[in-house]
Amino acid sequence: MTRMTGRTGDLEAVAEPPRAGPAAPRARRPRGRPLLYTSYSQDMALLDTRAKKVWLALLLGVAILFSGLPDDLLILLAGGYVAAIGAIGLNIVTGYAGQVSLGHAFFIAVGAYTSAALSGDPEGRVVGFGITNMIVWLPAAGLVAALAGVLVAPLAARLRGLYLAIVTLGLVFLGEHIFKEWDHLTGGPGVGRPAAVPELFGFRFDVDSALGTRAQSLYMLMLVLLVLFAVTARNLARSRIGRAFSAIRDRDIAAEVIGVPLTRYKTLAFAISSFYAGCAGALMYTITGFFDPGSFNLLMSVQFIAMILIGGVATVSGAVAGALFITLLPRLTQELPALLPFVSADTTQTPNVFQVQVALYGLLIVLFLVFEPRGLFGLWIRVRAYWKSWPFSY
Repeated sequence: MTRMTGRTGDLEAVAEPPRAGPAAPRARRPRGRPLLYTSYSQDMALLDTRAKKVWLALLLGVAILFSGLPDDLLILLAGGYVAAIGAIGLNIVTGYAGQVSLGHAFFIAVGAYTSAALSGDPEGRVVGFGITNMIVWLPAAGLVAALAGVLVAPLAARLRGLYLAIVTLGLVFLGEHIFKEWDHLTGGPGVGRPAAVPELFGFRFDVDSALGTRAQSLYMLMLVLLVLFAVTARNLARSRIGRAFSAIRDRDIAAEVIGVPLTRYKTLAFAISSFYAGCAGALMYTITGFFDPGSFNLLMSVQFIAMILIGGVATVSGAVAGALFITLLPRLTQELPALLPFVSADTTQTPNVFQVQVALYGLLIVLFLVFEPRGLFGLWIRVRAYWKSWPFSY
């Protein structure tokens, strides 16, 4: 549309006002260019390629088919799924926000004892309120642990790096002392207390039921919860909060200069991470049904650090892969003497399983940090890039 302007009679192009009618068609990717994004919504999509959708469907299908495995393997995998929830929480504060935390075992313990106290028998030898519904004790465990994380967060705003790691490490030793002395809540060292009862609307997951055996019920429950927590964390990483975490991790001073409030987002990172840890602690011991204060030690914190380093820092899928790898590692070490006949022939020289586990944790962390800092996720990226560029993979 044109119009006459000024006294010179020049013609000027004017944008035509929008007409009423059907909405404009959605932006489409040009044919033959499936990875060429033409909008921010396409670039920020949770599953932005067809390959990701296919792989996710395949992985979920395989995980569901695993429900037919023997009960001992199902219990092991269910524990791995719960550990993955805790590893995702640690990855939020350490991987995404860049705040090194060695006190993850403390927050897991807070969640475990909160859920056990709410679900426990009111007439038992330890404190209990008899609330067995998971809708009550699972969020409560996460919220109480998140509150503990908020109380620790002011230290994170003043410290960084090694100093912050030492402070969070002190939480583990402080928690060990408190839980060992608080017999009315924890049952005391060497005695322990029953874990929370996994019940949902009157349906018990820790007994044989219509869903199958106890192991199958717990396995499917932990799989569903892992998917929910993983999708939530992935959406968080794509949001404004996740971008603020990344800015603080990369350059905290520069992030503050451009308007990112450090104290607020560091506190939020610790709160969300602690919430995940509390929920993981609440679920972790519903599988075994019993736990004691000695379970929450420095080795547990090291295991979770190993999960995110071996799996992949700042990736949800890497945290899940690392948690499953570390969870299945003890089973492999137990089978090691049978796999190495020349070792098991002499029982006096059979390696101690615990010592082998600790040695493998340290060795794997060193190897991944030196040769592949992105962990198992980085190995997957390398393999994918190799085959996508084949035969020009040089």
